[in-house]
Amino acid sequence: MKLMILESGAKAKTVKKYLGKGWIVQACGGHVQDLPSKGSKGSSKSMWDSERNVLPDPPWGWTSGAQKKITDLVKKAKSSKVDEVFIATDPDREGEFIAWRLSMIFAKFPSQKRVTFNEITEKSVKHAIENARDIDTALVDSAKVRRFMDRLVGFECSRFSRSWKLASMGRVQTPTLGFIVEREILRDQHVPISYYSVNFDSNDINFKIRFHEKDDPEAWLDDAGKHFPDRTFNEELARDAISKLNINKTIKIQSVKEGKNKRSPKPPFTTDTMLQSASSNLGWSVARTSSVAGELYNSGHVTYIRTDSTRTNEDARKTIKDFIKEKYGENHLGPGALGADAKKGSSNVQDAHEAIRPTRPEVPQLSDVKDDQQLLYQLIWSRFAGSQMSNSIRETRSIQATTDNLDKKITGTASWRIHPGWEAVYGLYHKEVKLEPPESKLTNGSIWELEFGDESPKLIDDETKPPRRFSESSIVQEMKKEGIGRPSTYVSTIQTLNKRKYVENNSGALIPTDAGRTMWLEVVPFYNEQNENGLFAAQFTAKMEADLDTIENDTQSAPKVWHDFVDVFKEMNDVAKTKKRSIPSKRQIELLNNLVKNMSDDDVFKSLQGKKPEELTGEEMRLTLDKIIQEGGDFPASDKQMKLIIKLADQLGHNLEEICKMSETDDINKLTGGKDGTASNLIDILIKQSQLLPASEPQVKLVNKLAVREEVPLSDILSIADIVSIDEMTKQDASKIIDTIMKKNKKSKKKK
Repeated sequence: MKLMILESGAKAKTVKKYLGKGWIVQACGGHVQDLPSKGSKGSSKSMWDSERNVLPDPPWGWTSGAQKKITDLVKKAKSSKVDEVFIATDPDREGEFIAWRLSMIFAKFPSQKRVTFNEITEKSVKHAIENARDIDTALVDSAKVRRFMDRLVGFECSRFSRSWKLASMGRVQTPTLGFIVEREILRDQHVPISYYSVNFDSNDINFKIRFHEKDDPEAWLDDAGKHFPDRTFNEELARDAISKLNINKTIKIQSVKEGKNKRSPKPPFTTDTMLQSASSNLGWSVARTSSVAGELYNSGHVTYIRTDSTRTNEDARKTIKDFIKEKYGENHLGPGALGADAKKGSSNVQDAHEAIRPTRPEVPQLSDVKDDQQLLYQLIWSRFAGSQMSNSIRETRSIQATTDNLDKKITGTASWRIHPGWEAVYGLYHKEVKLEPPESKLTNGSIWELEFGDESPKLIDDETKPPRRFSESSIVQEMKKEGIGRPSTYVSTIQTLNKRKYVENNSGALIPTDAGRTMWLEVVPFYNEQNENGLFAAQFTAKMEADLDTIENDTQSAPKVWHDFVDVFKEMNDVAKTKKRSIPSKRQIELLNNLVKNMSDDDVFKSLQGKKPEELTGEEMRLTLDKIIQEGGDFPASDKQMKLIIKLADQLGHNLEEICKMSETDDINKLTGGKDGTASNLIDILIKQSQLLPASEPQVKLVNKLAVREEVPLSDILSIADIVSIDEMTKQDASKIIDTIMKKNKKSKKKK
């Protein structure tokens, strides 16, 4: 018997069909062992200790639910007399790490081998088995170092950020948060620039008025100095143009410049381009796209979905070209993406395996799949098919025109497609395309009539907009551009930022929360302001990612990368902690403000030496807090205590004056906090008073229900609380009766 272990049950089900008898095909469910969780045995600092020429060797702990699953699998393999184990986890760094841990667990079996396939087809699976190999230690080491880096940064820096009551910091998540916050700052700083413009339609072509050329003193320029000839600051000029167009109702063609526009197809999908395209064409979140893509891969319909390569294999290209030739004609074939090395000219591309493409390129649509799977498959198929097709070609005519009594140029462009090329397979995702030239003559001197309606002619009175916020798909593009993410981390990074409440997704726009702003603007500078490549600067994170790639490619030793990183990190972390101690934290400032609330102005001035709390140094803050607390400084009542006091006072019908009298104070804001404070004493008094209020309706119902269920006579119920009738029952009486009956019930059950 042979055993093949994959990551997902869906994938195992697909592969089982290809292997048949003599095989056990099981899923491990992803990671089975990993670094021990925080606080568990082996998670202490000692896990980082190692000599300079070796990596740390921490105790790898079981992930949630994995131990029983794998133990049962080992038993099943032994009882079935398995003599060969094939570990077929995903073909990437993380998959290799999982395979390595499984190889340790199944080490006592006669033979174990590593197999990988980029697509789950019968041909690929059997080819992988025939070409089984050993575990790739370079890939495993790269995965280990990534874990060590993430854990060290996560543990140490998250401890640092707790002073601001923030959840966590992360090697990739924090720089990504930085992009979102910095974009929001640009939006805050944006000063709108007003403008007017005029456009109208004729022959289904949109024309614009050119108000000012670049050398015109009144030329409209944006903040960056970009010239917009169709915009003007002069409202009167714009309104005059609209008036002339409405009166004249026609334009006269002055010149027509012929041209052609060729649109090239895009290469097949990488992970990031798939996420972006599904967002723009299908309106999906990155999580939804990633999930559906995973289903398609596990079912054998598309190749591996975590990739940054655009290359594809020759057989797949030949198959799709044969399909294109037969369906659309030879003139729709193009040179296509020939599978060139995707790394050329790009330092942050792993190029570990193919682009995302259909495993059966001759099948443009699937049958018997969910709607979501069909939609995404069609998009993937169209992108791959289009990549092997010819350019789409459009005839273009650049038109200049005039109208009576208006000494401004009028410009527009006519365009119609004469050859669809790759667009033939993209009909679902493109708007209606013009296929014919305009009805009116495209010759000098021709008179064209204007189209009149709500949008034509149109006077636009607007102002420049701030930069657009990042969407989920555009932040992935930014991560890739800056080199701080990899296909396996894009989705999880965004999910972490949402989970930690550092960003909110508002109708597709990522907006930093107050916590997100605090993290980037107050906490991160302790690390980033040390030098231009601070710990959470995009450049530093990109270098870390590139170093991990060098381990994977076996061009740099893992121990060197790890220990070099530790040296740099320790230095940065020590500087950050030293700097942090020199200035008061937000918590300290809040505490001091609370402590001095009940002090006189003179005492406050004396205690703080004439400074404001935020002006104290870290050392001065610690000494000031210690002194005030030692001298008996009182904390004011907490918000929670104040809310409870107001709630109880409302229930009892007490006004503010009565509350102050009970607490022997002239101002409710002078109540002190803590267990022994005046607020706590007042709450005790109010709770005792509230117990003397008449029993609530739910309490009366519960007493009656228990009396019937436990067969307790009314006289016994009244005697428990020493009352004459149920109408006299207070909240305190009801609680006593309910408690007594429940205890009796428990005792009788024990006897039985």
